[in-house]
Amino acid sequence: MEYAPQLYSAALRMTRNRADAEDLVQEAMLRGFRSYETFTEGTNLRAWLFRILTNAYINRYRAKQRRPDETDLGEVEDLFLYRRVGGLEAAAASLSAEDQFLDLFTDDEVKTALEDLPENFRLPVILADVEGFAYKEIADMLDIPVGTVMSRLHRGRKAMQRALYAYAEERGLVDQAG
Repeated sequence: MEYAPQLYSAALRMTRNRADAEDLVQEAMLRGFRSYETFTEGTNLRAWLFRILTNAYINRYRAKQRRPDETDLGEVEDLFLYRRVGGLEAAAASLSAEDQFLDLFTDDEVKTALEDLPENFRLPVILADVEGFAYKEIADMLDIPVGTVMSRLHRGRKAMQRALYAYAEERGLVDQAG
């Protein structure tokens, strides 16, 4: 249960819906409990749980892709509120140049840039840049080669950079002629 808040935070970023995130964490914890005998003592329990969470999300995502689009009015309201409430986790005490740059943007702009990433780029960016997992751990969680993780992270970060640059231009933070 120690990792439940971290799992929920990641699930919320993945699903963009509070109820779905809660269901996903519950499913991941249940799967983890049922298959605990497969966990190797001395290895990273957090990474093991995140892999279960990620696999559960991918399974749901694939099943959802096969179904027609459905929208519940409650979900629309939840998404609206999610985009308006809170920010990404608090930055470290000493701000890096990247953190200072990100402080120029509203939390909503950063979240929107992250949420607008294609699914195959969004998951690695969330797992690496938000949750702090190593490339190898992400590769294991997503069951893809480390090189693919690196490529998807690069492309995802570049897409976010373009989106944030467009916001900066709109707000007059950068010279549009350059």
